[in-house]
Amino acid sequence: MYDIYSNARDDAWRFTLGQSGQRKLLTIGLNPSTATREKSDPTVARVKKVAQNNGFDGFVMLNLYPVRATDYRTLPSQVDKDAFTENLRRIEAVVAAEERPKVWAAWGESVLHHDFFVHACIELVSRLEEYEVSWLRFGDMTASGHPRHPSRLSYSWQFSPLEVARYASTLP
Repeated sequence: MYDIYSNARDDAWRFTLGQSGQRKLLTIGLNPSTATREKSDPTVARVKKVAQNNGFDGFVMLNLYPVRATDYRTLPSQVDKDAFTENLRRIEAVVAAEERPKVWAAWGESVLHHDFFVHACIELVSRLEEYEVSWLRFGDMTASGHPRHPSRLSYSWQFSPLEVARYASTLP
């Protein structure tokens, strides 16, 4: 089903999932849930539909943290440093491979739940600066100022630019 897929630790960590295309939407969520190479989950299905509805012929789902959990609150409070480091490396490689990368920030307010989500966000903003990324948000920011997660969207919304450096400077 998905021709872009990378994982580790017997699929307990998922780094990338998506479909090839000439114009890919790179989406960074919070952490992976149940989607695999063979089957989607609600978040990935929404990302795919938003990409298709907005002129992208491919997409790659990435996350601030690669450890699977159907509920981010059940992730261990201590970061797995190997998972964290490898994930950032892989995201940077995906972005670097794109000619004009379009990155949808899609982690939601839950970014604040674990310090490692916040640290990953700040680190990615810094690392990806050299690639001239067009950062996007879909719909309005949440009431507390975060880009919305795909589970909380309306397909009638549109992409808008996200001033990601400014956003990252507001994180704790």
